[in-house]
Amino acid sequence: MGIYSLNTDLTRRAVFLDRDGVLNRAILRDGKPYPPAVLPEVEIFPEARTCLEKLRSAGFKIIVVTNQPDVARGTQTRQNVEAIHAYLQDDLPIDKFMVCYHDDQDHCSCRKPAPGLLLMAAQQENIDLSHSFMIGDRWRDVEAGQNAGCQTIFIDCDYRERQPESPTFHVRTLSEAVEIILGTLKKEIEV
Repeated sequence: MGIYSLNTDLTRRAVFLDRDGVLNRAILRDGKPYPPAVLPEVEIFPEARTCLEKLRSAGFKIIVVTNQPDVARGTQTRQNVEAIHAYLQDDLPIDKFMVCYHDDQDHCSCRKPAPGLLLMAAQQENIDLSHSFMIGDRWRDVEAGQNAGCQTIFIDCDYRERQPESPTFHVRTLSEAVEIILGTLKKEIEV
């Protein structure tokens, strides 16, 4: 499949991606995903760079939106999270990281499934959310994308936890998600 470009003068689109389980391997314990605690635990998926390059070539902004509640819980430091983000940004074509450091009891507007991170990024980058996508491996990601008005793509990693309701697309890999996005863009261009 070729790369299709969009006219960024008409609209700015983004692909929002969760971090752990989408760009890098999540740490699994009893079938549930957890973020890597330190930089040596970060394992970037081999296809991640190529996937993001394809999206960027097609004119999409690449924005990572991630919940990091372990900082609020005191089991992780903000410095470790930022070191992981710097490592990912050095290796992958990522335009921006949007991070929620809160936990559920903080009742913030940025912790997914709330759409705050996507809404803030859209405002800062002048992004049309209705022509953007949210890719994630958990129900919170899908619901955040739905709440922001994006098309959603659920990467099913067979976690033993709540599953999302009605994602726009259901896939097994980031590569499949990117092919869907590029196929959707191609259909728009051909119309």
